[in-house]
Amino acid sequence: MIRTLLDAFTARFGPGDAPRLFFAPGRVNLIGEHTDYNGGHVFPCALSLGTWCAARRRSDSTVRLATGNIPRSGVLRHPLGYRARRGSRCWSRYPESVINAFRHAGFQIPTGMDLYYYGNIPSGSGLSSSASMEVVTGAVLRELYGLRVSSVRLAQLGQYAENVYVGVQCGIMDQFASAMGRRAHAIYLDTASLRYEYAPLRLPDSSIVVCNSRVKHSLASSEYNLRRSQCETALAALRTVRDIPALCALTPEEFEALSERIPDPLCRKRARHAVRENARTQQALEALRADRLADFGRLMNESHVSLRDDYEVSCPELDLLTRLAWDTEGVVGSRMTGGGFGGCTVSIVKTEALADFQEKLARVYRERTGLEAEFYTVEAGDGVRRLI
Repeated sequence: MIRTLLDAFTARFGPGDAPRLFFAPGRVNLIGEHTDYNGGHVFPCALSLGTWCAARRRSDSTVRLATGNIPRSGVLRHPLGYRARRGSRCWSRYPESVINAFRHAGFQIPTGMDLYYYGNIPSGSGLSSSASMEVVTGAVLRELYGLRVSSVRLAQLGQYAENVYVGVQCGIMDQFASAMGRRAHAIYLDTASLRYEYAPLRLPDSSIVVCNSRVKHSLASSEYNLRRSQCETALAALRTVRDIPALCALTPEEFEALSERIPDPLCRKRARHAVRENARTQQALEALRADRLADFGRLMNESHVSLRDDYEVSCPELDLLTRLAWDTEGVVGSRMTGGGFGGCTVSIVKTEALADFQEKLARVYRERTGLEAEFYTVEAGDGVRRLI
C-alpha cells in the first residue's frame, strides 16, 4: 500500500523531495448518537479503515490536490487560502477548509503544498470519511510546518472547518475519534468538557460488524442541520425555566418534569432523544466495564428505536437491517450508526453466529430492496499518525 501511494503521488506531481505519508482512521459509534452537539457523551472507536495522505511542501503559494478515489480525476490547483463557494460538492473542500481553519486560528502556513489522498472508507457509509480527511490534513500541516498542535486541537480544528467552511453543523465526535483512537479500545467522551477515557473492548467471543446499507438519502446534510436547530430551540425553551448549559445536562427524569415547557412537540421529541441517549451511553459504559454484554446490546437496540421514532433520522433500509439483526440468533445488539438517512448499522454478534448473520441479512435485504449490503468485521484501531 505505501509503495502504491508514493508511486501515485509521483505520477500526479512529478519528481522532487520525497513526500511524507500520514493516515487517519474513520470511526464507528457504538452508542451515543446526536448527543455530541447537545453536550452529551459518545462512545466511538477508531477503525482500521481511513484516509491516507502523501504530502510535501512547495516553494510557492500554490496548493495542488489529487485523489485516487475518483477515476481519471486530475490535479486541482488553488492558491493558498482558496475557499470553495458555499454548497460546493467538490471533494477538495474538506482539506482546503482545514487549511483555512488553521490559518484562521493564527497558525502560519507560509507555503503551498502537494497533497495526494486515498481512502478506503465506503462513500456515504456514515463511517466519517470526511472527518478522517480533515484530521489527516491537520496532521500534515502540523508536521510539514512544525506547528505545536495537540491531537485534541486537531479534532477541534477539523470540526471548525466542517462547521464554518463546509457548512455541516456536526459535533466533535467524528474528528475526536479519528485523532484520538486507541487500538482495542472505545473512547468514552464527554463532549461538553472534552474529558475522555479509554474503555477496553473486551469481546472474547463476539465481534463488531458494520453493515453498509449502500444507500445515502439526499436530505442527510440539510436534515442534520435541522435536527441541531430543533435541539437549540428546545434548549432555549427550557432555559426560560432552568439555567442549563446543554440538553444533556438533564437526567431523563428532570427532562420529563420540564418537557411540557417546550411548546413545539417535534422539538420536544428531538430533545427527549438527546437526553435519553446520553443516559443510555453512560449506562453502556457501566455495562461494558462489568462485562454485561447483554445489557450493552439492549441499550444499542433502544438507541435505534429512539433514533427511528423520536429523532427520525433512520430510514426504511436501516430499519430493515436492524429488525433482521434483532431476529437473528447470536446477535447481542444492533443499531444505526452515524448521522442517519442511510449509511450503516453496527451490531455485536457472537463469533459462531457471524456466517449465519451475514448470509441471512444479505439474502433478505437483497430480496426486499434489490440492494447488496456490505459487511465489515471491524476492530478498534489507533488514531491519526505519520507512517513515513
